Amino acid sequence: MELLQQKRFWIFDLDGTLTKPVHDFAHIRDVLGLAPDADILRAIEEQPEAIKRTMLAQLDRLERHYAALAEPSEGVIALLARLQNAGCCLGILTRNTKEFAELSLSAIGAASFFKSIDVLGRDEAAPKPSPEGINILLNQWGADKTQSVMVGDFHFDLLSGRLANVTTVHVDASPRHWPEDTDIRVDNLFELSDMLGY
Repeated sequence: MELLQQKRFWIFDLDGTLTKPVHDFAHIRDVLGLAPDADILRAIEEQPEAIKRTMLAQLDRLERHYAALAEPSEGVIALLARLQNAGCCLGILTRNTKEFAELSLSAIGAASFFKSIDVLGRDEAAPKPSPEGINILLNQWGADKTQSVMVGDFHFDLLSGRLANVTTVHVDASPRHWPEDTDIRVDNLFELSDMLGY
C-alpha cells in the first residue's frame, strides 16, 4: 500500500503485536482486586501511595511471569529484518516496564532490532493512550511525522498514534475494530510486510 512505502520511523506495541497475546488481564485485575473493566495502570495510579506501591510490586511480579512466556507473533522477525535492512528506525512503546519489555524481546529473538534507548515503558513516558512516548521517540530520531507509524493491536495504541498525528496500523485478526483511529488494518504481520515498498 502506497501509504506505507515512504515510512521510515516505526513504533510498535509489544504484547499482542510483536508477541502472541499471553497476558491474562482478567487474572491480573482479579489479583489486584480491580473491577473487570478497569484500566489497570490508571486504577493503580488513583490509589493512596502505600497501596499503590504494593499493587505495583504485585503487577511487576505478574508481568515478569508473562514476559518470560512471550512467544513471537508469526512473521515478526521477517518484518523487523526487512525494516532494519531498509534503514528504518524501530522503537517499542509499551504500558509494561522497560525491563520486562526487553525481557520479552529477548524471549522472542527480537532484541537485536531495538536500541535500548528506543524501548519505552510506563516509567519513560506517560502510558498510552498518551502520545508522549511516540513524541519522545520521534524527537530522538529527528523524525518527520509524515514518515512515522504506530503499530498495535489495541485501541490505546491507535489512539496514541492518532493523538501524535502519525499513521496508525491495527494488527488484529479478531472482529475488534476502531475505525476512527485506524488508518490501515491488517490481520497479521505477514500482511503488513507485504504492504511495504522495500
